[in-house]
Amino acid sequence: MVYTVTFNPAIDYVVRMEDLKLGEVNRTSYEEMFFGGKGINVSIVLNELGIKSKTLGFTAGFTGEAIENGLKSMGIDADFVRLEKGNSRINVKIKAAEETEINGQGPHIDDNALEALFRKLDNLKDGDTLILAGSIPNSLPSDIYEKILQRLSGKNIKTVVDATKDLLLNVLKYEPFLIKPNNHELGEMFGLKLTTIEEIEIYARKLQEKGAKNVLISMAGDGALLVDENGKTHISGVCKGTVKNSVGAGDSMVAGFVAGSKDGNYKYALKLGTAAGGATAFSDGLATKEKIAELLNTL
Repeated sequence: MVYTVTFNPAIDYVVRMEDLKLGEVNRTSYEEMFFGGKGINVSIVLNELGIKSKTLGFTAGFTGEAIENGLKSMGIDADFVRLEKGNSRINVKIKAAEETEINGQGPHIDDNALEALFRKLDNLKDGDTLILAGSIPNSLPSDIYEKILQRLSGKNIKTVVDATKDLLLNVLKYEPFLIKPNNHELGEMFGLKLTTIEEIEIYARKLQEKGAKNVLISMAGDGALLVDENGKTHISGVCKGTVKNSVGAGDSMVAGFVAGSKDGNYKYALKLGTAAGGATAFSDGLATKEKIAELLNTL
């Protein structure tokens, strides 16, 4: 079983308008709602690829109920810890001449709720996969990723961590199966600006030396680079298309890689991850299996 964790899920309210004028009443030309959060995004795309997952985390209030019911209607197993107070956040995504995002703070997560999540994680078994993605709410300890991986360290579980800076560096000692920083985040970890693929590969391998098994570096228009656990380097170009959406493309790449790596074929996993990321970037919402298959045939 694949498990994803979303500490602070949201309803993403996406509105389109010709132009956003501050201080005035603005009218939308289009609006839509999605269920957001990096772990949730991964679960939705995994579902499109035929991989069932269970999404964990915290929800609160009527918005939390909407998130849970919406995911269940999509065929996704939602097993969130329900918080007694507050509401799950609503994030407003304004798509006008420029993209503007207003992200909510989310509800307070107390110690009892966190312990309830730990008890759910205790049910993971050897051979399961756990995907940790995204930022950490202020009400949780900053080392929560470390605490989770430490708690599971006695089991044979594949862990995927999509995070940045110290949040990522501090979990490498637990030998995650996959990490996915982008090239800028990779440079920031070492206090450098990386300008060539050769430099990116050198520092990707340094992360591998620190414990990561597979290091996937997304490089925007330059494609992606993977240093796999067998020491091989794979490079993928980008899919061709018109970018419509910047939300969830990285999460889709993680989902594609996880789905494609189940047989240990990391070259294919990189291609499927690239296709899934492109499929989301070229769509109004997250990638569909049809769009992923279409782009996969071009790589």
